Amino acid sequence: MILFTVLARKEDEEAFPEANIPDLEKFQDNFGTTHLRDLTVKVTLENVKGSPQERVYLLVLKKMEWRWKSLPFILILLEGVLSRHWSAWMPPSISAFKETCVAIPCNFDYPEDIRPSSVHGIWYFNSPYPRNFPPVVLNSKTNSAHEMYMGRTKIIGDLQGLNCSIQIDKVTNELQGKYYFRADLGGYNQYTYSEHANFYILDEPFVVQPQEIISGSEAEITCLVDDNCPDMKPTVTWMDIEGLEHHNVYARLEENNGAWKQISTLRFLPSHKNHGQRLGCKVTFKNTELEYKGFATMDVKYAPRIVDINSSTETTEGTQVVFLCVIDSNPISRVMWFKDDSLLKEDYTGNLTLELEYVTYNHDGIYVCVAENEYGRINKTIGLAVMYPPWKPSVNASLLVVEGEMVTIMCNTQGNPDPIMTIVKDKQVLNSVIFQNELVLKFHPCPMNMMGSIGALRKTISPLVLPESKCTVTKDNVQCMCTVKSNPDPYIMFEIPEKNFTVSELNAEYVHSQRNGYMVSSILTLQKETKLPDVVLCSASNLYGKKVHELFFQDTNNLIWAKVGPVGAVVVFVILVAVGGYMIKTREKKSVTESSSFIQTETSPSYSGDGSKKKLGKIENRFLSISERILLSKRKQKPTVDSEYANIDFTKKSVMDIYTSPEELTDYAEIRVK
Repeated sequence: MILFTVLARKEDEEAFPEANIPDLEKFQDNFGTTHLRDLTVKVTLENVKGSPQERVYLLVLKKMEWRWKSLPFILILLEGVLSRHWSAWMPPSISAFKETCVAIPCNFDYPEDIRPSSVHGIWYFNSPYPRNFPPVVLNSKTNSAHEMYMGRTKIIGDLQGLNCSIQIDKVTNELQGKYYFRADLGGYNQYTYSEHANFYILDEPFVVQPQEIISGSEAEITCLVDDNCPDMKPTVTWMDIEGLEHHNVYARLEENNGAWKQISTLRFLPSHKNHGQRLGCKVTFKNTELEYKGFATMDVKYAPRIVDINSSTETTEGTQVVFLCVIDSNPISRVMWFKDDSLLKEDYTGNLTLELEYVTYNHDGIYVCVAENEYGRINKTIGLAVMYPPWKPSVNASLLVVEGEMVTIMCNTQGNPDPIMTIVKDKQVLNSVIFQNELVLKFHPCPMNMMGSIGALRKTISPLVLPESKCTVTKDNVQCMCTVKSNPDPYIMFEIPEKNFTVSELNAEYVHSQRNGYMVSSILTLQKETKLPDVVLCSASNLYGKKVHELFFQDTNNLIWAKVGPVGAVVVFVILVAVGGYMIKTREKKSVTESSSFIQTETSPSYSGDGSKKKLGKIENRFLSISERILLSKRKQKPTVDSEYANIDFTKKSVMDIYTSPEELTDYAEIRVK
């Protein structure tokens, strides 16, 4: 038994007066039995948020048997009274691959009071009403069908058992649409059910990706394959899965409202390498050549990776340095350059450059490239070492000390790399350190012979183009050599103004350089042309200056072998060899003589006699100020103090040459003893 508690609304009656309420058969035809089944429960209309059709059905019941006037009644009905009626069931949506088949499951029912001797059925396409002459998919009574369905359809259900299932073979696009079933029970007992199935043709399987794929987290991609044909079972395989880590495939069969699907799930552990990778799902059918493919391109989210960055480097002051940091990430990252926790530059990009136009010692340090997005953060450091010559050293101010007191001389400078520092008194080395910025000299007691000027060496040379720089014309080419003395190393360029041609040692095709101490020789090689250039300029520059020098040509017409020819050149060569041998022997004799004279000079009294002292005093006095000369004159009035002078072989030490100014070498502090 089923209990109904029905309270009809007054507005429902007004909205659906008795004259307009359809009869039960038409109501069933229009709305089906789903509503009837749903409403066979305890219902109070005032609390129902149902559709107007549901309310209409309750009013229909009211019209048929009962008259209620806003009062509740309890009606006891037999369960079988409403269990048999015109109703049908089939999947609301079903699909199949082109050229395969589809079976539409179907069940139907009719009122119990009808006793048909036989049951037949008709399937219509796109319309339920026969008066619209819809295409007949199949008529079981006459075994007839529309021409586009001829030979393609068959009833696979038992109509006597109320199973109206139908199978359609070799489906094509024109067969897509709605399919209706009509029961034929004989005579006037024919009824077209409002329930219908929507049929769709598939060209490829449906591949479903998760909402988000994150690198390092397990992901699933699913391939959905319709399996609605009992005669053709699909086989599902995955394509292009190489490179997926820890991948496995799982399959299952799932039913939804009468439609069946094979579900193949690919599980794997994605990484940044899989971003943009396309995966494929392939469907095949046994004993056929049918093949259907579906694809999905993965959008893998991952934290930034630094794929390229400059290595730590060193450079000199005045140059340009460019740092490049290349980032790979998804989504795009915020990229930043830091130095000593100070943000120098940032951008949302795949690569970020940091340009240092004119490098100074202040740019020396550690630089950090940082990249971050919502999935992670990464950084990498590089070092920049700026090489620069030592600064001019600073030493103690001139001192006036009492003999016997402790004297401390402190010399400071700065350079990269750390310099070699030396304290010198009158060309005698007193103390030195290697690769340090500070040198301290202490001596006690202070002897008389420590009086004088003490200097700390620092050798820097602005570029100087040496006289041997010139251009030479040979048989096949022209070579121009530019020899420069400089510290630090110069940047040498060659220029031919009339051809607007400028090259440097960076252009290895034309120029190569050789270095020897402070000497740098760059050679420009050009192909010989009919006319030689009028002017070839050589320019050399470093931090302390720039020199431009015009290189003159040594014409081949002035050469001996150009005049005398090949035979004469051989004769001249023989003569030169003989002359060279004679000069070598002469030099050997001369060097022996000079060595003897040098040994005698070392033992000469010119360094320790009164005359030599007077001579040194005269030279020294030329560089003294007036106050210093007064102090010196007072000192001379005191009793003479014996002094000893060191005999130093200065040929073993590098000394200032003609191209280096004295001011560039040292800073001085003078010590005087009272």
